[in-house]
Amino acid sequence: MKAEIIAVGTEILLGQITNTNASVVARALATLGIDSLHQQVVGDNPERLTAAIDLAAHRADLVVLIGGLGPTKDDLTKQTLAAYLHVPLVVNFPAHENLRRYAKQSGHAMTPNNWVQAQLPFGAQPLTNHVGLAVGAIASRGAQHFVLLPGPPREFEPMVRDELLPALAKLAGGHAVLRSRVLRFFGIGESALVTQIADLIDGQTNPTVAPYIKDFEVTVRVTAKAASDAEADALIAPIAQELLSRLAPYYYGDGDDNSLAQTVVRGLANRQWQLTAAESLTAGALQGALGDVAGVSEWFKGGFVTYSNATKASMLGLDQAAIDAQGAVSDYTAKAMAQGALRQVGADIAVSLTGVAGPGPNEGQPAGTVWIGVATAQGVTAQEYHFAGTRNSVRGRAVKAGLFAVIQALQK
Repeated sequence: MKAEIIAVGTEILLGQITNTNASVVARALATLGIDSLHQQVVGDNPERLTAAIDLAAHRADLVVLIGGLGPTKDDLTKQTLAAYLHVPLVVNFPAHENLRRYAKQSGHAMTPNNWVQAQLPFGAQPLTNHVGLAVGAIASRGAQHFVLLPGPPREFEPMVRDELLPALAKLAGGHAVLRSRVLRFFGIGESALVTQIADLIDGQTNPTVAPYIKDFEVTVRVTAKAASDAEADALIAPIAQELLSRLAPYYYGDGDDNSLAQTVVRGLANRQWQLTAAESLTAGALQGALGDVAGVSEWFKGGFVTYSNATKASMLGLDQAAIDAQGAVSDYTAKAMAQGALRQVGADIAVSLTGVAGPGPNEGQPAGTVWIGVATAQGVTAQEYHFAGTRNSVRGRAVKAGLFAVIQALQK
């Protein structure tokens, strides 16, 4: 099966957004052995979109259209495809009920154009939108297939993973099932990770091995196609074990929806430990990440945001003269902050972050210099990091490094 991807949206042509969805779906199709030979970007214009669909239909078995499924006037992808296939749009009743339920919960009256999101070309297989309102679809014409996917990544990515890939696996391989295991790593860059597993990537057939970088982390998706879930899992297991043996120092968990913060909370629950935190350059962002995890309140009672040396001293019960002498960005201060927070809250483990987010240096330390401390009843440690990038990227990396440091401490 050969594929062509069409990204729909004038905002992509104008450079207002980056066409990341095309690369995501191309990598996903590759796990099934489906090659993407061409890609197009076309604006919100039905004539030009029709021409793009027709061109793709003459050179591909699978045409994937991304975007233009919303309720606005310029969202015309499904209407254009239906017209091209000479079929009407029909209501998908589960999607219609989802819209009705959303309207009731939000208190917003649905206008006629909103209901279009629940329509799909006649005869098409629906692709359920588990996080949004616009239904996706696979419309077939003989042995040729046309896919409709929403544009917003938070809707697009789950639909590709949970709906499109299993459906295409059946189209491409009869009754084959598709199974994936996603391994998550922190503290190693994509190029370094790929170097360590290059032979596994180069030799992949079934399962496939696909690394991805996102938000300062690297994930590796191992995907197998087989006649049953059990057979697919058996194919995945030895590859996953080999990955873990090579990358163990950086591994923290599995799953598309997993996160460092969720792993911290599970680790605290396993040990029945209370956590606290003291943050300087990250200004509470680590505590905010923990706060996003359901059930965290049982294991995290609160912490501190201490930007100035005076605040570090007063809130954490530290010696300001010593902090001034050693410097806020130092091994001493990171350790003192963690120990002070542990003492003040009476927690079992504390993490501290202090450093220079940028854009310029501070206390003679270059931007990107970060110290992270971890304290427990057994003692305190601190580690120095040097992160590149903008002020916000330094802070984001520091938060994740702090969470990873807690995970490592909880595993000891």
